Amino acid sequence: MLVLALVLAVPSGRSGAAGNDTTDWLRLAVESVCPLPELTGVSAQTAIPGSWLLEETRFPPDRTPYKVIVNLLLPGLDELTIERRQFNGRLRQFQVAYAAYANGAPQPSVQAIADGICTIRSGRAIRESGGGWRFLDHLDSDLETLRWTETLQAPWPDGRDPGGVRVALVDSGLAYDLPQFRNRLARDSEGTPLGHDFWDLDPWPYDGDTSRGPFLPIRHGTAVASVLAREAPGAALIPLRYPRPDMNRMSELVSHAVGAGARILALPLGSGKPDDWQAFENALRQHDVLVIVSAGNNGRNIDNDPVFPAVFTHENIVTVTSADSFGRLAEGSNWGAESVDIMLPAENLDVLDFRGATGNASGSSYAVPRLAALAARILEQNPGLGIGELRNRIFSRATPSPYEREGVVSVGWIPDPLSD
Repeated sequence: MLVLALVLAVPSGRSGAAGNDTTDWLRLAVESVCPLPELTGVSAQTAIPGSWLLEETRFPPDRTPYKVIVNLLLPGLDELTIERRQFNGRLRQFQVAYAAYANGAPQPSVQAIADGICTIRSGRAIRESGGGWRFLDHLDSDLETLRWTETLQAPWPDGRDPGGVRVALVDSGLAYDLPQFRNRLARDSEGTPLGHDFWDLDPWPYDGDTSRGPFLPIRHGTAVASVLAREAPGAALIPLRYPRPDMNRMSELVSHAVGAGARILALPLGSGKPDDWQAFENALRQHDVLVIVSAGNNGRNIDNDPVFPAVFTHENIVTVTSADSFGRLAEGSNWGAESVDIMLPAENLDVLDFRGATGNASGSSYAVPRLAALAARILEQNPGLGIGELRNRIFSRATPSPYEREGVVSVGWIPDPLSD
């Protein structure tokens, strides 16, 4: 009888879509694991019959964690990822994600999200479609009813090369299927856009930083690109999705950008880990390209507490931060008398998000496209400029800010980067 009970408790079969045996595993985890007073690998494996413990991770590992993640192997090599988020040991949110084994690896399929009393409130499902499309379906509490859908991947749209100065944007990608970008993409002689995804290693750098998980994409690149496209209407965009899984690919990324004809590289990214950017730094020594880098938004002096690659001293790097319209350093923006070159107004800018909706955004990430657009317009008027000359032309626009203390940036403030 005990064996029969265990067999009946395990969902039979598997599928990569919501509303079937896959969601039975999710419900079983919510019903059996969520009510436990503590999530551990052993307790989860015991509560899910037929599973095997792969990994248990606690954040932080040395005291009461705010997050515990357990990975279980299921029959058929599928996987279940259980995540408990808590405060002072008290449950705040419980998530379970199912990954179906396919093409030699588990592929994220469906997720259930429960509240602090173990009630499923919503779900998400990744759905493949023909022609290169992939979607993220947001589901109701029954894990079947569709609330809304967002695009995760799309084939390249038809369009034309706009000509003009080519600017490579290195970010989380671009929602290039939006009509506002279709004719702004740099293309080869056959009409194929020159962007690339160095994260997933495919040709389609669609907007989505999945570092928080495959069901929680961060959309950043489209908003940044909308500023660049608006302020440099004659420029052609080369969207490049940065390689967070392996930052050594940054060397290949730079080579790709330069090979595609980019004279300017816009990089609204950074981290506190110099090793992440070693390959990028080495690549800059081999290529003649102007790199516009964000100073970051940690509210700190990066001369003393570095952000990379903002603090690199290469002559072809210009580091920029955000100011308000009066020339005062924006709240939360980084500064540095040695490491940060320019500040310019980048607060409450009009942007376009990945859905095509309008909104506002602020921060040094948005100072990058404003300065890159200025550089593109200067090059459009003076195509023969070398990178050093282009950098000097930009610096000649800067003046001391009348409202900011000395020591914030090394060169100065550009009050209006659109005043050509």
